[in-house]
Amino acid sequence: MSPPSVQSILERDRLQDLFDVLHRRGYTVIGPTVRDRAIVCEALRAASDLPEGWEDVPEAGSYRLRRRPDKALFGFTVPTNSWKEWLHPKRLKLLGAGRDGEGNLHFTPGDDAEPPKLAFLGARSCELHAIAIQDRVFLGGTFVDPHYAKRRANVLIIATNCGRAGGTCFCVSMNTGPSVDGRRTPFDLSLTELLDDSGHRFLLEAGSQTGTALLDELPVREVTTRELRAARTLLDNTASQMGRSLETQGLAETMLQNLDHPRWQQVADRCLNCANCTMVCPTCFCTTVEDVTSLTGDHAERWRRWDSCFNLDFTWMHGGPARQSARSRYRQWLTHKLATWHEQFGSSGCVGCGRCISWCPVGIDLTEEARALRAP
Repeated sequence: MSPPSVQSILERDRLQDLFDVLHRRGYTVIGPTVRDRAIVCEALRAASDLPEGWEDVPEAGSYRLRRRPDKALFGFTVPTNSWKEWLHPKRLKLLGAGRDGEGNLHFTPGDDAEPPKLAFLGARSCELHAIAIQDRVFLGGTFVDPHYAKRRANVLIIATNCGRAGGTCFCVSMNTGPSVDGRRTPFDLSLTELLDDSGHRFLLEAGSQTGTALLDELPVREVTTRELRAARTLLDNTASQMGRSLETQGLAETMLQNLDHPRWQQVADRCLNCANCTMVCPTCFCTTVEDVTSLTGDHAERWRRWDSCFNLDFTWMHGGPARQSARSRYRQWLTHKLATWHEQFGSSGCVGCGRCISWCPVGIDLTEEARALRAP
């Protein structure tokens, strides 16, 4: 059970103290920064690495950064990459095999080292829901992924409430944001950035005993009623700014009753089968396993890497791939994401982050495709 809510204010010029506390506790901070004209998540050394004064402008098939009129640190929507890179790595060594000088075969374990302690700084509500979905995928069934389990156990989450919504956001439709809710998606600490005439500061809320202990080490002050009201107003405004919407009532049934709808071919004619949508999606989890051998032939390794249902070889069986057309592959992805995922994992496979819309080279919009399937 989570401890009673503990809320405090941390001034902007003391945010480095949070980094210092996390570093003393042995955590590597993973958070947003600007690199290659995009906001990405990577290891941060200090508060100065955060994207001060930047915001993203995501649209269908489009993404760019622009300067804000203020110095907000979390004034963007979501980073281009998701937290699954650290919980479900792109490439993972499973084992190695080699022969010694006498020709004897020896096996070595793969990535079985103790993973580092990571602090996810800036995870949005939609991303917390995505992590919860992957928890169910990798930890909730009969077979538990030991690699994911080890990484997940070493993660501390510092969530961030959204101060603005982007053109491709639709988390309100999916009931996954924009405000974090520890009763549905647990976190250790959450922050809400407040930047107004009264100054630049963060409303912190502990969501676990670890979060409460972090607050005890920070130079915080008591929150005022005015600041609590400002935070609520900020989140209400963000909820009203969604750039997209998706009607979810009866959506799963609609998808499965329209498997032969002509819209599937129309979108297939545009789709490049590049798999961008699955790579940036925070919930997609498909993988393949490949063996690689050294040129000398005396050493081999087995690796697991991300794969996609858009790849022709993904369903390769005796005689060829099961889904040979772009139409069938796109239909598989969308119906799984919005319909049959409910049967497997008890929720939608979409959290409304909008990444798949922005990073589709031809601007295919999941919300538009779902809406078109409802048309007679």
